Amino acid sequence: MRRRGFNILPLQKEEMIFMSTIRRNGELYWRYHSLRRHTKTQEVGPVLLEVKLVLEDFPSVQMPFEWLVQLVPPLKTRAFSISSSHSVHPNQVHLTVSVVSWTTPYKRKRAGLCSSWLAGVDPQKRVLVPAWFQKGSLPAPPPSLPVIVVGPGTGCAPFRGFVEERALQSQSGPTAPLLFFFGCRNEENDFLYRDFWLFHSQKGGVLSEEKGGGFFAAFSRDRPQKIYVQHKMREQSVKIWNLLTEGAAVYVAGSANKMPSDVLLAFEEIVSKEGGVPKEAAVRWLRALEKAGKYHVEAWS
Repeated sequence: MRRRGFNILPLQKEEMIFMSTIRRNGELYWRYHSLRRHTKTQEVGPVLLEVKLVLEDFPSVQMPFEWLVQLVPPLKTRAFSISSSHSVHPNQVHLTVSVVSWTTPYKRKRAGLCSSWLAGVDPQKRVLVPAWFQKGSLPAPPPSLPVIVVGPGTGCAPFRGFVEERALQSQSGPTAPLLFFFGCRNEENDFLYRDFWLFHSQKGGVLSEEKGGGFFAAFSRDRPQKIYVQHKMREQSVKIWNLLTEGAAVYVAGSANKMPSDVLLAFEEIVSKEGGVPKEAAVRWLRALEKAGKYHVEAWS
C-alpha cells in the first residue's frame, strides 16, 4: 500500500512534535501541558492517547482512512462475575455492572464504552452479544462450609449467586452459616439488591442471625465519619472469630484499590484480638488459611 503524507499546518506539526508521546505498559499516552499548550506549563501528566482527541485538537491533520483503521486498537473483552446461581436460573446469566463515567484531566466527559452500551440496551428487544464463560477465582462453597463474604459495591455480584445457591440448598437440608459484609456510598442510591439481601436476612433466611450468619451494610457517605466494610467487620469480631474457628472460608470481592488490603488488615486485627495472639501470629494464621484454599480474593480495577 502506498503511503500518503498528512496535511498538517506547520504550527500544529511543531506543537505535536513538542508534546510527543510516551509509552507505558504497552499503551500510548499523550503528554498534555495545559489548555494553553504554547505556555509549556501546568503539565497534568500523561493522558491515555485517544485518536479522536488528537484529531479534534489538530483539525489540520488529514489522515487517510486506512491509516486510521490501523491506529484504532480492537475492543478488549470485558470480564464480569456472574451474579446468579445456575441451579436457580439454569437458562440465564445475571450480571452486576456499574456504569463507568469520569472527567479527564483536560475536563472532558467520558463514559465507559461497554457499561454505557449495556445500560442503554432495551430489555424488550432481543440483542445478540458474544460471550465466553471461564472458571472464576471464587469456587462455590459446599453447603456444609461456613462462609464469611465481603463484597462492597459491585463486589457483591458473585455473592448474590452464593446466596441464591445456598437458599436453594437449604430447602433440602441443613446449611452452614453465611456472614455477609456489604458496603456502598449511599443507602438511598447505591444499595444494590437491597430487597434481596434483606429478604434472605429475615428470620429463617440463609443470611439470618438465627442461622448463625448475618448481613451487615456499611454506607460510607451517609454520615460525617466514613464507615466502610472493615469497620462493620470489627464490630462483629466475635461472630467472625467463632466462624473462623469452626472452619469458615473467607471470600472477598470488589475494587482492587485499597479494599482487599484493608479487609485483610481487619481480619488480622480480629484474629489477634479474639484469638489472644500477637499480630505476627495472626498474620501467619491467615496465611495458612490462604494456603489451605480458604481465603479467596477476586479484585478488579
